[in-house]
Amino acid sequence: MPLNKQLVMHIKVTVITIGDEILIGQTIDTNSSWIGRQFTAMGVRVNEIITCGDNAAQIKDALDRAKARSQIILITGGLGPTKDDVTKNTLVEYFNTELVLNEEVWERMKQYFEKYGKPVLEMNRSQAMIPKDAIMLPNMRGTAQGTWFERDGAVFVSMPGVPHEMKHLMETQVLPRLKKRFSFPKIVQAVLMTSGAGESYIANKLSTFEEQLPSHIKLAYLPELGVLKLRLTANGEGEEIITEVGKQKEELKRILTHYVYAEGEEKLEVHIGKLLLEEKATLSCAESCTGGYISHLLTSVAGSSAYFEGSVISYSYDIKQKLLGVNPNTLNSVGAVSKECVEEMLHGLLQATGTTYGIAVSGIAGPSGATPDKPVGTVWIAVGTKNKILAKSFHFFPTRMENIQVFSNAALNMLRLFIAEGN
Repeated sequence: MPLNKQLVMHIKVTVITIGDEILIGQTIDTNSSWIGRQFTAMGVRVNEIITCGDNAAQIKDALDRAKARSQIILITGGLGPTKDDVTKNTLVEYFNTELVLNEEVWERMKQYFEKYGKPVLEMNRSQAMIPKDAIMLPNMRGTAQGTWFERDGAVFVSMPGVPHEMKHLMETQVLPRLKKRFSFPKIVQAVLMTSGAGESYIANKLSTFEEQLPSHIKLAYLPELGVLKLRLTANGEGEEIITEVGKQKEELKRILTHYVYAEGEEKLEVHIGKLLLEEKATLSCAESCTGGYISHLLTSVAGSSAYFEGSVISYSYDIKQKLLGVNPNTLNSVGAVSKECVEEMLHGLLQATGTTYGIAVSGIAGPSGATPDKPVGTVWIAVGTKNKILAKSFHFFPTRMENIQVFSNAALNMLRLFIAEGN
């Protein structure tokens, strides 16, 4: 089916997520937020997100609603081999077509199962059945194939609900096809990553900047735990608009100074890795309340073995004493969540590992363990070298997982600033 480019003044997108597990809260819909970010980067706003159960009538209603409002309808979920996955058969009914066996897909699936010594079941064969009137989008990361329908100027794309399969199809096939099919608006964007201050504090610092910002340039605040992304967006193309957005970006950097740690969408752990590589320095961690999460972030970066030596998860008093040399008197007098404890943890860590830099963290992630003077969300963080240690306390959230994540980003940001100051 040829892709004739369609000019649409205001392209609208609807995302339909299918699955009873989403409606009952068993599975969190991360697909829609990821899809939304991809279209925002293309200058297109997602018009609506519809979630429905594994029910043919609900799916058809969602398709009717989406078709009336959008030119691009993206569907995720309900493509598995089991009886409760009804999306494909519903699409066949909706578009008045039929299923036919795709020999290429069936052969690939048989080879996959044979390779891993698994039996090929009849229900697996059903996943090689593709709607006759659709373009098949091969899924090289799973057995549920994507499909592309076109009706009355609108595009309907059905994809698996498994996030890594959906993302692969979007990046390799769906987005490239959409860019050929539609003329998307031209946009210019600039992104700055900040850490060390919350959204309200940064917004207050930027109040005058926002008042003076030209109406055709928009500033968005995109907060995460311990990190705030700022995005400038302008519609248009050419050197003039690029230069104008660039000037506003530089003004943001001037106002926010040390809070800005990178241009573009760069995570703190990636930035830390770059700093360490530039210095040919090494890093180790002593983690108590974060339970290895800082190390997880650092080692999620490819090539981190060049600078990250390892960690000690010193959750108990006993391990703090035996492996890091924390003085029992310190633990008995001021406790593990204290300046003295994290300094001793860091000193022992650097002695044991010999790394250039170290991070030590001890806090109360919650929901238990708090005292009147140390509520849930209290954390002490130390960063430094054998010659200099900097320790600081923070107070964050009343919820455990949010604290573990924000403690970790706060520790990485402290190390970033420590390195930047030339210590």
